[in-house]
Amino acid sequence: MAHALGLAARGLGRTWPNPAVGCVIVRDSRIVGRGWTQPGGRPHAETMALAQAGEAARGATAYVTLEPCAHHGKTPPCADALIAAGVARVVTALTDPDPRVAGRGHAALRGAGVAVTEGVLSCPAGRLNAGFLKRVTRSLPFVTLKLATTLDGRIATATGESRWITGSLARRATHGLRLTHDAVMVGAGTARADDPDLTARDIGANHQPVRILLDPRLTHRPDSRLGLTAQRAPVWMMHTGAATDKARQDWLATGAVLIETAETLSGQIDLPTALTRLAGLGLTRILCEGGATLAAALIRAGLVDDLIAYTAGAMIGAEGHPALGPLHLASLQDAPRMTLISSRTIGPDTETCWTFA
Repeated sequence: MAHALGLAARGLGRTWPNPAVGCVIVRDSRIVGRGWTQPGGRPHAETMALAQAGEAARGATAYVTLEPCAHHGKTPPCADALIAAGVARVVTALTDPDPRVAGRGHAALRGAGVAVTEGVLSCPAGRLNAGFLKRVTRSLPFVTLKLATTLDGRIATATGESRWITGSLARRATHGLRLTHDAVMVGAGTARADDPDLTARDIGANHQPVRILLDPRLTHRPDSRLGLTAQRAPVWMMHTGAATDKARQDWLATGAVLIETAETLSGQIDLPTALTRLAGLGLTRILCEGGATLAAALIRAGLVDDLIAYTAGAMIGAEGHPALGPLHLASLQDAPRMTLISSRTIGPDTETCWTFA
Protein backbone atom coordinates (compact mmCIF):
# COMPACT_ATOMS: atom_id res chain seq x y z
CA MET A 1 0.00 0.00 0.00
CA ALA A 2 2.91 2.36 0.69
CA HIS A 3 4.09 1.76 -2.87
CA ALA A 4 0.58 2.42 -4.18
CA LEU A 5 0.49 5.72 -2.28
CA GLY A 6 3.80 6.70 -3.85
CA LEU A 7 2.35 5.99 -7.27
CA ALA A 8 -0.80 7.96 -6.47
CA ALA A 9 1.27 11.01 -5.56
CA ARG A 10 2.49 11.18 -9.16
CA GLY A 11 -0.98 12.30 -10.18
CA LEU A 12 -1.33 15.20 -7.73
CA GLY A 13 -2.20 18.38 -9.58
CA ARG A 14 -3.09 16.53 -12.77
CA THR A 15 -6.15 14.38 -12.08
CA TRP A 16 -8.75 16.92 -10.91
CA PRO A 17 -11.68 16.70 -10.45
CA ASN A 18 -10.85 13.02 -9.88
CA PRO A 19 -8.74 11.76 -6.99
CA ALA A 20 -5.11 10.76 -7.43
CA VAL A 21 -5.16 6.97 -6.95
CA GLY A 22 -2.45 4.32 -7.05
CA CYS A 23 -2.84 0.58 -7.59
CA VAL A 24 -0.36 -2.28 -7.16
CA ILE A 25 -1.25 -5.86 -8.12
CA VAL A 26 0.70 -8.65 -6.42
CA ARG A 27 0.70 -12.36 -7.16
CA ASP A 28 2.96 -14.94 -5.51
CA SER A 29 4.87 -12.17 -3.70
CA ARG A 30 5.72 -10.45 -6.97
CA ILE A 31 4.40 -7.20 -8.39
CA VAL A 32 2.72 -8.01 -11.69
CA GLY A 33 1.02 -4.71 -12.36
CA ARG A 34 0.97 -1.14 -11.14
CA GLY A 35 -0.64 2.10 -12.20
CA TRP A 36 -1.83 5.53 -11.16
CA THR A 37 -4.61 7.85 -12.29
CA GLN A 38 -3.62 9.49 -15.54
CA PRO A 39 -3.87 13.23 -16.38
CA GLY A 40 -7.45 14.43 -16.55
CA GLY A 41 -8.57 11.60 -14.28
CA ARG A 42 -8.54 8.70 -16.75
CA PRO A 43 -7.64 5.96 -17.28
CA HIS A 44 -8.00 5.07 -13.63
CA ALA A 45 -5.19 3.49 -11.62
CA GLU A 46 -6.85 0.05 -11.54
CA THR A 47 -7.25 0.05 -15.33
CA MET A 48 -3.58 0.86 -15.82
CA ALA A 49 -2.43 -1.82 -13.36
CA LEU A 50 -4.74 -4.51 -14.77
CA ALA A 51 -3.55 -3.81 -18.31
CA GLN A 52 0.02 -4.31 -17.19
CA ALA A 53 -0.76 -7.45 -15.20
CA GLY A 54 -2.80 -9.19 -17.90
CA GLU A 55 -3.59 -12.80 -17.05
CA ALA A 56 -1.32 -12.59 -14.02
CA ALA A 57 -4.08 -10.61 -12.27
CA ARG A 58 -6.15 -13.80 -11.88
CA GLY A 59 -5.89 -14.91 -8.25
CA ALA A 60 -3.81 -11.85 -7.33
CA THR A 61 -4.18 -9.18 -4.64
CA ALA A 62 -4.81 -5.58 -5.68
CA TYR A 63 -3.72 -2.78 -3.34
CA VAL A 64 -5.70 0.40 -4.12
CA THR A 65 -5.42 3.71 -2.28
CA LEU A 66 -9.14 4.50 -2.67
CA GLU A 67 -12.22 2.31 -2.93
CA PRO A 68 -12.69 1.24 -6.59
CA CYS A 69 -15.50 3.12 -8.28
CA ALA A 70 -18.81 1.32 -8.81
CA HIS A 71 -20.62 3.73 -11.13
CA HIS A 72 -20.65 4.23 -14.87
CA GLY A 73 -19.10 7.60 -15.63
CA LYS A 74 -16.69 8.41 -18.43
CA THR A 75 -15.05 5.05 -17.71
CA PRO A 76 -16.56 1.68 -16.70
CA PRO A 77 -16.58 0.81 -12.97
CA CYS A 78 -13.16 -0.26 -11.67
CA ALA A 79 -14.83 -2.70 -9.25
CA ASP A 80 -16.27 -4.54 -12.26
CA ALA A 81 -12.88 -4.54 -13.98
CA LEU A 82 -11.20 -6.10 -10.95
CA ILE A 83 -13.92 -8.77 -10.75
CA ALA A 84 -13.66 -9.55 -14.47
CA ALA A 85 -9.89 -9.88 -14.20
CA GLY A 86 -10.27 -12.56 -11.54
CA VAL A 87 -8.55 -10.69 -8.71
CA ALA A 88 -8.93 -12.73 -5.53
CA ARG A 89 -8.43 -9.97 -2.94
CA VAL A 90 -8.60 -6.18 -2.85
CA VAL A 91 -6.94 -4.11 -0.13
CA THR A 92 -7.97 -0.46 0.13
CA ALA A 93 -6.90 2.54 2.21
CA LEU A 94 -10.05 4.68 2.08
CA THR A 95 -13.75 4.44 1.36
CA ASP A 96 -14.70 6.85 -1.41
CA PRO A 97 -17.10 9.48 0.04
CA ASP A 98 -18.51 10.28 -3.41
CA PRO A 99 -22.25 9.43 -3.11
CA ARG A 100 -22.00 7.49 -6.38
CA VAL A 101 -19.55 5.10 -4.69
CA ALA A 102 -19.61 5.38 -0.86
CA GLY A 103 -19.18 1.67 -0.11
CA ARG A 104 -20.79 0.35 -3.28
CA GLY A 105 -17.43 -0.59 -4.73
CA HIS A 106 -16.51 -2.65 -1.68
CA ALA A 107 -19.98 -4.23 -1.67
CA ALA A 108 -19.76 -5.17 -5.36
CA LEU A 109 -16.40 -6.83 -4.81
CA ARG A 110 -17.62 -8.81 -1.81
CA GLY A 111 -20.78 -9.77 -3.66
CA ALA A 112 -18.64 -11.30 -6.40
CA GLY A 113 -16.65 -13.35 -3.90
CA VAL A 114 -13.60 -11.08 -3.78
CA ALA A 115 -12.02 -10.75 -0.32
CA VAL A 116 -11.82 -7.11 0.77
CA THR A 117 -9.61 -5.54 3.45
CA GLU A 118 -10.23 -1.88 4.26
CA GLY A 119 -8.42 0.90 6.11
CA VAL A 120 -4.78 0.03 5.39
CA LEU A 121 -2.62 3.18 5.75
CA SER A 122 -5.78 5.28 5.86
CA CYS A 123 -4.11 8.30 7.52
CA PRO A 124 -1.44 8.93 4.86
CA ALA A 125 -4.00 8.12 2.18
CA GLY A 126 -6.31 10.74 3.67
CA ARG A 127 -3.52 13.32 3.64
CA LEU A 128 -2.67 12.49 0.05
CA ASN A 129 -6.23 12.93 -1.20
CA ALA A 130 -7.30 15.61 1.27
CA GLY A 131 -8.25 17.87 -1.63
CA PHE A 132 -10.59 15.38 -3.27
CA LEU A 133 -12.11 14.42 0.08
CA LYS A 134 -12.73 18.04 1.08
CA ARG A 135 -14.29 18.90 -2.27
CA VAL A 136 -16.67 15.95 -2.08
CA THR A 137 -17.63 16.29 1.58
CA ARG A 138 -17.50 20.07 2.10
CA SER A 139 -17.67 21.55 -1.42
CA LEU A 140 -14.39 23.37 -0.85
CA PRO A 141 -10.87 22.85 -2.20
CA PHE A 142 -7.90 22.07 0.03
CA VAL A 143 -5.90 25.31 0.40
CA THR A 144 -2.17 25.45 1.00
CA LEU A 145 -0.82 28.87 1.96
CA LYS A 146 2.81 29.43 1.00
CA LEU A 147 4.92 32.14 2.64
CA ALA A 148 8.53 33.11 1.96
CA THR A 149 9.81 35.35 4.74
CA THR A 150 12.80 36.60 6.66
CA LEU A 151 13.39 35.47 10.23
CA ASP A 152 11.39 38.46 11.45
CA GLY A 153 8.40 37.61 9.28
CA ARG A 154 8.87 40.17 6.51
CA ILE A 155 8.14 39.55 2.82
CA ALA A 156 9.57 42.77 1.37
CA THR A 157 11.48 45.90 2.28
CA ALA A 158 9.75 49.21 2.90
CA THR A 159 10.16 50.02 -0.81
CA GLY A 160 8.54 46.72 -1.83
CA GLU A 161 11.73 44.92 -2.85
CA SER A 162 11.27 41.16 -2.39
CA ARG A 163 13.45 39.44 -5.03
CA TRP A 164 14.92 37.40 -3.63
CA ILE A 165 14.37 36.80 0.09
CA THR A 166 14.94 33.05 -0.16
CA GLY A 167 17.56 31.22 -2.20
CA SER A 168 17.34 29.44 -5.53
CA LEU A 169 16.72 25.99 -4.00
CA ALA A 170 13.71 27.23 -2.03
CA ARG A 171 12.33 28.90 -5.15
CA ARG A 172 12.82 25.66 -7.06
CA ALA A 173 10.92 23.82 -4.32
CA THR A 174 8.07 26.29 -4.78
CA HIS A 175 7.90 25.46 -8.47
CA GLY A 176 7.66 21.80 -7.57
CA LEU A 177 4.93 22.63 -5.05
CA ARG A 178 2.93 24.34 -7.79
CA LEU A 179 2.91 21.11 -9.79
CA THR A 180 1.30 19.16 -6.93
CA HIS A 181 -1.65 21.56 -6.87
CA ASP A 182 -4.44 22.01 -9.38
CA ALA A 183 -4.14 25.78 -9.23
CA VAL A 184 -2.01 28.67 -7.95
CA MET A 185 -3.85 31.70 -6.59
CA VAL A 186 -2.88 35.31 -5.87
CA GLY A 187 -4.69 38.55 -5.16
CA ALA A 188 -4.79 41.75 -7.19
CA GLY A 189 -2.30 43.54 -4.92
CA THR A 190 0.38 40.92 -5.41
CA ALA A 191 -0.31 40.84 -9.14
CA ARG A 192 0.15 44.59 -9.44
CA ALA A 193 3.29 44.66 -7.31
CA ASP A 194 5.10 41.62 -8.73
CA ASP A 195 3.57 40.97 -12.18
CA PRO A 196 3.95 37.22 -11.48
CA ASP A 197 3.99 34.41 -14.02
CA LEU A 198 2.96 31.65 -11.56
CA THR A 199 4.05 28.79 -13.83
CA ALA A 200 6.30 25.92 -12.80
CA ARG A 201 9.64 26.55 -14.46
CA ASP A 202 13.11 25.02 -14.74
CA ILE A 203 12.06 21.60 -13.45
CA GLY A 204 11.04 19.88 -16.68
CA ALA A 205 7.30 20.46 -16.22
CA ASN A 206 5.11 19.26 -19.10
CA HIS A 207 1.91 20.71 -17.67
CA GLN A 208 0.95 23.82 -15.75
CA PRO A 209 -1.50 24.50 -12.91
CA VAL A 210 -4.45 26.82 -13.43
CA ARG A 211 -3.42 30.36 -12.48
CA ILE A 212 -6.12 32.17 -10.52
CA LEU A 213 -6.21 35.91 -9.92
CA LEU A 214 -8.70 37.36 -7.42
CA ASP A 215 -9.31 40.80 -8.88
CA PRO A 216 -12.72 42.29 -7.94
CA ARG A 217 -12.74 44.99 -10.65
CA LEU A 218 -10.35 43.37 -13.15
CA THR A 219 -7.85 46.18 -12.72
CA HIS A 220 -4.80 44.04 -13.49
CA ARG A 221 -3.34 44.81 -16.91
CA PRO A 222 -4.21 42.39 -19.74
CA ASP A 223 -0.70 42.97 -21.12
CA SER A 224 0.80 41.60 -17.90
CA ARG A 225 2.69 38.31 -17.78
CA LEU A 226 -0.52 36.49 -16.89
CA GLY A 227 -2.40 38.04 -19.78
CA LEU A 228 0.36 37.49 -22.31
CA THR A 229 0.65 33.79 -21.42
CA ALA A 230 -3.06 32.98 -20.92
CA GLN A 231 -3.24 30.96 -24.13
CA ARG A 232 -0.24 28.83 -23.16
CA ALA A 233 -1.26 28.09 -19.57
CA PRO A 234 -4.77 28.58 -18.14
CA VAL A 235 -5.67 31.81 -16.36
CA TRP A 236 -8.92 32.15 -14.39
CA MET A 237 -9.90 35.68 -13.41
CA MET A 238 -12.29 35.83 -10.45
CA HIS A 239 -14.08 39.16 -10.25
CA THR A 240 -17.27 40.77 -8.98
CA GLY A 241 -20.11 42.53 -10.76
CA ALA A 242 -18.14 45.78 -10.36
CA ALA A 243 -15.81 44.86 -13.25
CA THR A 244 -16.45 47.04 -16.30
CA ASP A 245 -17.52 45.61 -19.64
CA LYS A 246 -14.31 46.89 -21.23
CA ALA A 247 -12.15 45.15 -18.62
CA ARG A 248 -14.05 41.93 -19.17
CA GLN A 249 -13.66 42.11 -22.95
CA ASP A 250 -9.96 42.96 -22.69
CA TRP A 251 -9.31 39.92 -20.49
CA LEU A 252 -11.47 37.62 -22.60
CA ALA A 253 -9.34 38.65 -25.59
CA THR A 254 -6.25 37.25 -23.85
CA GLY A 255 -7.81 33.80 -23.58
CA ALA A 256 -8.45 34.03 -19.84
CA VAL A 257 -11.56 32.52 -18.26
CA LEU A 258 -13.72 35.02 -16.36
CA ILE A 259 -15.58 33.88 -13.25
CA GLU A 260 -17.94 36.35 -11.61
CA THR A 261 -18.55 35.80 -7.93
CA ALA A 262 -20.11 37.50 -4.92
CA GLU A 263 -18.56 40.47 -3.16
CA THR A 264 -18.41 41.60 0.45
CA LEU A 265 -19.83 44.87 1.77
CA SER A 266 -16.36 46.39 1.36
CA GLY A 267 -16.27 45.45 -2.33
CA GLN A 268 -13.83 42.56 -1.98
CA ILE A 269 -14.36 39.05 -3.31
CA ASP A 270 -16.30 36.89 -0.86
CA LEU A 271 -13.74 34.16 -0.28
CA PRO A 272 -15.97 31.29 0.96
CA THR A 273 -18.27 31.77 -2.02
CA ALA A 274 -15.35 32.03 -4.42
CA LEU A 275 -13.70 28.85 -3.16
CA THR A 276 -17.00 26.99 -3.26
CA ARG A 277 -17.33 28.08 -6.88
CA LEU A 278 -13.82 26.84 -7.66
CA ALA A 279 -14.59 23.48 -6.05
CA GLY A 280 -17.72 23.30 -8.18
CA LEU A 281 -15.50 23.75 -11.23
CA GLY A 282 -13.53 20.69 -10.15
CA LEU A 283 -10.51 22.11 -8.33
CA THR A 284 -9.37 20.04 -5.36
CA ARG A 285 -6.01 21.59 -4.36
CA ILE A 286 -5.12 25.30 -4.49
CA LEU A 287 -1.76 26.83 -3.60
CA CYS A 288 -2.13 30.42 -2.43
CA GLU A 289 0.91 32.60 -3.05
CA GLY A 290 -0.92 35.83 -2.37
CA GLY A 291 0.35 38.69 -0.27
CA ALA A 292 -0.33 39.66 3.31
CA THR A 293 -3.91 40.82 2.74
CA LEU A 294 -5.15 37.69 0.99
CA ALA A 295 -3.23 35.38 3.35
CA ALA A 296 -4.77 37.01 6.43
CA ALA A 297 -8.25 37.02 4.90
CA LEU A 298 -8.06 33.30 4.15
CA ILE A 299 -6.85 32.53 7.67
CA ARG A 300 -9.57 34.70 9.26
CA ALA A 301 -12.18 32.85 7.21
CA GLY A 302 -10.83 29.45 8.30
CA LEU A 303 -10.13 28.47 4.71
CA VAL A 304 -6.44 27.52 5.01
CA ASP A 305 -5.64 23.83 5.55
CA ASP A 306 -1.83 23.75 5.34
CA LEU A 307 0.83 26.43 5.59
CA ILE A 308 4.25 25.97 4.04
CA ALA A 309 6.83 28.54 5.17
CA TYR A 310 10.21 29.14 3.57
CA THR A 311 12.33 31.12 6.00
CA ALA A 312 15.57 32.89 5.11
CA GLY A 313 18.32 33.73 7.56
CA ALA A 314 17.87 37.47 7.10
CA MET A 315 16.09 40.34 8.86
CA ILE A 316 14.46 43.45 7.43
CA GLY A 317 12.96 45.11 10.49
CA ALA A 318 9.68 46.74 11.39
CA GLU A 319 9.69 49.03 8.37
CA GLY A 320 9.40 46.02 6.05
CA HIS A 321 6.15 44.53 4.81
CA PRO A 322 4.77 41.81 7.14
CA ALA A 323 3.82 38.37 5.87
CA LEU A 324 0.27 38.69 7.22
CA GLY A 325 -2.26 41.46 7.36
CA PRO A 326 -4.51 42.02 10.39
CA LEU A 327 -6.13 38.96 11.97
CA HIS A 328 -8.21 41.09 14.35
CA LEU A 329 -7.41 39.01 17.43
CA ALA A 330 -8.89 40.05 20.75
CA SER A 331 -6.46 37.95 22.80
CA LEU A 332 -3.66 35.43 22.44
CA GLN A 333 -6.04 32.53 22.96
CA ASP A 334 -7.76 33.54 19.71
CA ALA A 335 -4.57 33.08 17.71
CA PRO A 336 -4.83 30.30 15.10
CA ARG A 337 -2.82 27.26 16.18
CA MET A 338 -1.08 24.86 13.81
CA THR A 339 0.64 21.50 14.09
CA LEU A 340 4.09 20.99 12.60
CA ILE A 341 4.13 18.23 9.99
CA SER A 342 7.67 18.44 8.66
CA SER A 343 10.80 20.55 8.66
CA ARG A 344 13.89 20.48 6.44
CA THR A 345 16.83 22.59 5.33
CA ILE A 346 16.86 23.78 1.74
CA GLY A 347 20.22 25.38 0.98
CA PRO A 348 20.53 28.40 3.29
CA ASP A 349 16.80 28.40 4.08
CA THR A 350 14.36 26.25 6.02
CA GLU A 351 11.04 24.78 4.91
CA THR A 352 8.38 24.02 7.51
CA CYS A 353 4.98 22.52 6.79
CA TRP A 354 2.13 23.13 9.21
CA THR A 355 -1.50 22.00 9.28
CA PHE A 356 -4.49 23.79 10.76
CA ALA A 357 -6.35 20.49 11.17
